[in-house]
Amino acid sequence: MTTNSPDASGTSSPPELSEVLNRPRRPINMVAGTIGHFVEWYDWYIYGLLAAVFAPQIFPSHSPFASLIAALLTYAIGFVVRPFSGIIISPLADRYGRRVILSLAVSGMALGALIIALTPGYDTIGYAAPILFVVARILQGISAGTEAQSAISFMVEHAPPNRRGLFGSFSNTASGLATLAATGAAAIITASFAPDELAVWGWRIPFLVGGLLGVVGLVLRARADETQEFEASSLVDKKSAPARLLALLREHPKALLQTAALSAPAVAYYTWATFLPTYAQLTSGRDKASTLLGSVIGLILLVIVVPICGALSDRLGRRKIFPIVGAIGMIVLFYPLLLLLDQPGFWVYVVVAASGWLVLGIWQAVYPTIQAELFPASVRVSGIGFSHQLVIAIFGGTAPLIAAAFVGAGHPMYVAIYMIVIIAICLAVYFTLPETGSKTLRATVALEDSEVVEGELQEATAGAQTRHSPS
Repeated sequence: MTTNSPDASGTSSPPELSEVLNRPRRPINMVAGTIGHFVEWYDWYIYGLLAAVFAPQIFPSHSPFASLIAALLTYAIGFVVRPFSGIIISPLADRYGRRVILSLAVSGMALGALIIALTPGYDTIGYAAPILFVVARILQGISAGTEAQSAISFMVEHAPPNRRGLFGSFSNTASGLATLAATGAAAIITASFAPDELAVWGWRIPFLVGGLLGVVGLVLRARADETQEFEASSLVDKKSAPARLLALLREHPKALLQTAALSAPAVAYYTWATFLPTYAQLTSGRDKASTLLGSVIGLILLVIVVPICGALSDRLGRRKIFPIVGAIGMIVLFYPLLLLLDQPGFWVYVVVAASGWLVLGIWQAVYPTIQAELFPASVRVSGIGFSHQLVIAIFGGTAPLIAAAFVGAGHPMYVAIYMIVIIAICLAVYFTLPETGSKTLRATVALEDSEVVEGELQEATAGAQTRHSPS
């Protein structure tokens, strides 16, 4: 097979790259990326879902609402840490490799989950309980701040050239499955334990499971391969991590803005994932167990939609349909969906949750691949991490807290308006995106990446010399 057909940038991939494109792709690489990503986000989401349960035990106060706010503020600390971690550590993934950073990330997330699971209540150890929760959330913030962009780059770079949309969607399929599993775990323990047992120790079980699953993720990632694109780029680009960050800021400002806009609808994702059950409980008196079960049903739709749309983007293109249609769907639906929650009934809640997850899934499916394709390999993790983690901290981490504040102030529909305004601004940026998808076997993830092409040629030349040298 040759790859000298024109790619989306108008250049041609040299025939020597055919050997690179035909290298075997071990399934463990996708398994390690996907399962590790699942573990990361399961541990991340379970906190927000169970905050209302453990808040009185760890953050006692004069009212349950004040305890919940304290627990959500601690949840937000992890988001505050994320951009610092993303900015500082992401260039190390571009300098030393994706795999080692991914292994460290899943270790930190699992350790944080175990600390939360095993910390005694405030009545037992006093202020040490909330302090340990803060320490755990800082660890998890550092971990999450390096995970998303490293996993996206890892999976897209391991993908066949004409399947990058599908493989890139696996990161958000994994996070969707993690949200589903976390919501399911919260629903099961909420329904299985008496309120007193749940408040004292039952809530700890999902955190303990998450910590143990982290060990599995670590083993898989330790056995995975580094990506060929990183290896090729690293042969040519020897810049230090700080120099890469400076090069990113100087050479790719537009891509940074576009990446930020692609990530900012996370304000809606985090509202739907971690606060919608609580929102329904506070505004319409629904019980926690039924809302968690309804969210599980809705999330099943999300994990079906994401890989389907990811695969379709390899055929239909990335920008033209998915981020734009998803954003328009969110703008049109969020206000009437939250208004609909005023109506009683379990299936009303299911319709609201599932409708939100449908439009979120259309947006979620393709944005990781677009982000990866906007940057060359030498600054890919840094570029995604800088923008993604910054906007996640600003909009995602504060989403449950702001939503709770709106509800507490007697203005629950402001939650919808807040999300719609942010997504409308993102939609305007989406129209500036280039079409990064390609049906050709383009050798590089980015539209143009001369360093990867040069590095691949060096590898091919070195391999040919080794094969033809006398034994």
